[in-house]
Amino acid sequence: MSKNALKVADRLLLSPYGLGDAELEKVFRKLMRHQIDYADLYFQYQRSEGWSLEEGIVKSGSFDIEQGVGVRAISGEKTAFAYSDDISLDALVGAATATRAIADAGERRSVAITPHKVRNRLYRADDPLASLDDTAKVKLLERLEGFARAEDARVTQVMAHIAGSWEVVLVARNDGHMAADVRPLVRVSVTVIMEDGDRREQGSAGGGGRYDYTYFSDERLRDYARAAVHQASVNLEAGPAPAGTMPVVLGPGWPGILLHEAIGHGLEGDFNRKGSSAFSDRIGQQVAAKGVTVVDDGTLPDRRGSLSIDDEGNPTERTVLIEDGILTGYMQDIMNARLMGVAPTGNGRRESYAHLPMPRMTNTYMLNGDRDPAEIIKSVKKGLYAVNFGGGQVDITSGKFVFSTAEAYLIENGKVTRPVKGATLIGNGPDVLTRVSMIGNDMALDPGVGTCGKDGQSVPVGVGQPTLRIDGLTVGGTA
Repeated sequence: MSKNALKVADRLLLSPYGLGDAELEKVFRKLMRHQIDYADLYFQYQRSEGWSLEEGIVKSGSFDIEQGVGVRAISGEKTAFAYSDDISLDALVGAATATRAIADAGERRSVAITPHKVRNRLYRADDPLASLDDTAKVKLLERLEGFARAEDARVTQVMAHIAGSWEVVLVARNDGHMAADVRPLVRVSVTVIMEDGDRREQGSAGGGGRYDYTYFSDERLRDYARAAVHQASVNLEAGPAPAGTMPVVLGPGWPGILLHEAIGHGLEGDFNRKGSSAFSDRIGQQVAAKGVTVVDDGTLPDRRGSLSIDDEGNPTERTVLIEDGILTGYMQDIMNARLMGVAPTGNGRRESYAHLPMPRMTNTYMLNGDRDPAEIIKSVKKGLYAVNFGGGQVDITSGKFVFSTAEAYLIENGKVTRPVKGATLIGNGPDVLTRVSMIGNDMALDPGVGTCGKDGQSVPVGVGQPTLRIDGLTVGGTA
């Protein structure tokens, strides 16, 4: 958050509609006539675009402008919420009136929100959509396609996509706190189809973050193309995957998506307040092997999952969730933190002004251990080395998960041997944490591609981890 962000937000979201302190105070007076514990207004303006190239032809292009305001009031565990794409005093008063449905809810509680110190911005406020003209955006995709085809003559099809957005948000709260943020976000992805004889496989790669399009240098685009072609070529050579219980070594970086899905969601405050998480009521207990430390950190500069402030106006934090195997805390928004008697952690996030905030991850990762990755591989007599993942599913209550690998290899007698296709990892998140036996010293974050879904809302996130050895994990294979 910064004074500049507040100026931008005022210019786009308040001043054009005749809104100032007096008008916002009028809305809050209407809200707080009822037995309300907390209320806020969330203003949003967003420009976004996407371009897709396939077989050298622009297949699609989109541009969208979205703006509006959400009005929320909380009493106890009850929430009233209304939103409008019309930013005006009349619309705000109407939305405030609509919240009276919870006016009769319970006794009134006091609001106790600690003011936060303004921090330096985590990313530049420049609009990425303006950083290249449309012709240059198409040429960027054409270069990416060319790099992919140059990698391997077996590439028969290339699909490239670029997306960018520029978002301005303003949060006004009944405690007088006002905060704003200007959020750029870009992403490039490439998928290749490769054929060899009668076999046909695909590979994907990409990256991005809170930059403008100049982030995608030719060197970076070549890296994406090389990674996608490598993944497809490995799968062309892959044999059937083994099945059974065995040691599994997870590579660094993107495999942290398993940590995010199987463990991270279970550490969000709402699930734990309701007692529906496998980690509920376990603060201070040993929930993972010694050496396992997991953090959620929204303060990393320029990362896809980072935010200067969350969507409730609180600065994001580096929250230690598990330290040396001990559960130390949960990720919290304002409502769940208040009901649990703890402080919010800057994890209140929402997809847009038309959605309610809830506790969500930002950048969630496991910290380094002290083992050399080569030593971890060498320690496995027979197992699986999972370098990259595709999709997965998890049940928050039980912690059970199923993940499919996108790139995996056999480990035989301490060496990575042949690639395998079709391997799935099956387990239980809390149980898997106790089975971590070796932690590498090569922690890496993902390249900037993560999107997390929860209750129908999608938000950008980051994941990461070092190389890990997990003992006794069930592998569903094709052999």
